[in-house]
Amino acid sequence: MAAAGYFAPRSGCIVVSWAGGVFQRSLAMWNAGRKPNRHPFDDAILAAKRAKPAPYEFVLDALAPLSPVTRPMFGCVAVYVEDKILLILREKRKSPADNGVWLATTVAHHESLRQEFPQMRSIRVFGKEPTQWQLLPADDSDFEAAAMRACKLVLARDPRIGKIPKRRSIRARIAPPRRRQDRG
Repeated sequence: MAAAGYFAPRSGCIVVSWAGGVFQRSLAMWNAGRKPNRHPFDDAILAAKRAKPAPYEFVLDALAPLSPVTRPMFGCVAVYVEDKILLILREKRKSPADNGVWLATTVAHHESLRQEFPQMRSIRVFGKEPTQWQLLPADDSDFEAAAMRACKLVLARDPRIGKIPKRRSIRARIAPPRRRQDRG
C-alpha cells in the first residue's frame, strides 16, 4: 500500500493519503506529538537514573513498622507517617553543616529533647533564631545512636516529634489572576 504525503501551506496541515483514506493533521500537532531522537524507554531510564537512594536509610528501616512515606523537599527527603511530618534526612556535599536528621518539633519541646540529645542544635540554614526544626548532626560521633533513639521515640508516638503541616488555602496554591490593564 503506497502512501503519499505533502504539506498544505494554506491550511498549515500535513496531509497523508493512501488507498484507504486521507489523514490530515496540523503541523503544530504533528510536531507536538514527536520527540526527536527519543526511544519510548528513554523516559523510564532517565527517571530511574534521577532517583537517588535516601540518605541514612537505617532511619527508614527503623521506622518501617509505621509504613513511612518519603517525599522530596528542598533537595532532602521528608519522612511522613499518615499526615504528620516527622523528620527530614539531609545529606548535601556542597553545604554539609546541616547534614543529618532534622526533627520536626516545637520550640516548647527543645529543652526536654536536648536532655535526650545533648548534641541537638538549631539548623544554621534557617538563621540564628531557634526554629521548630532541630538537627541531629551527621558529623557527631554519636550520630547513628542518636538517630536510632529518635526513631524509638517516633515508634513510641512521642508527641514531641512530628507535626501536622498547615494546609495552604486554595488561593495560596493557585497563582492569583493577573489584572488586565485597560487600554484606552
